[in-house]
Amino acid sequence: MNDKNEMLLEFESKSQNESFARTVVAAFAAQLDPTIEELADIKTAVSEAVTNSTIHGYTDCIGIIKMHCVIFGNEISVEISDEGVGIENIEKAMEPLYTSRPELERSGMGFSFMEAFMDELEVISVLGKGTTVRMQKRVGKVEKKKGCTQEANEKVV
Repeated sequence: MNDKNEMLLEFESKSQNESFARTVVAAFAAQLDPTIEELADIKTAVSEAVTNSTIHGYTDCIGIIKMHCVIFGNEISVEISDEGVGIENIEKAMEPLYTSRPELERSGMGFSFMEAFMDELEVISVLGKGTTVRMQKRVGKVEKKKGCTQEANEKVV
């Protein structure tokens, strides 16, 4: 049985499309039967990534944002990419409270939220070519191994 499924969505970098992206990823992730908390985590992380592309990637123009999602087993992988201005210093950009657009009164917590709500986060960016944010989240209970509890498995590792 093939338990892999994927989807690709492209939309304009308009602020009203952030809620559209949240809704689409929630509908796609629903096949994993996530808890309300897990679904909220995924939606929030996608919202932050899309908002970053809209606000920071395409500062003075409308561009295209791509959302590629893959479900494999009990894990969802979400990739948000743009062909915007890119990030000059990824490490600095990922610091809590840092924003390159303080005039917009941004909180600077986007990457922190993505990191907190997802299990894995990777940011790739090239100045003048764009940014890709890759996130993964395991959904549901972790399977027990050989009659052990998850806590026991973690202690052995």
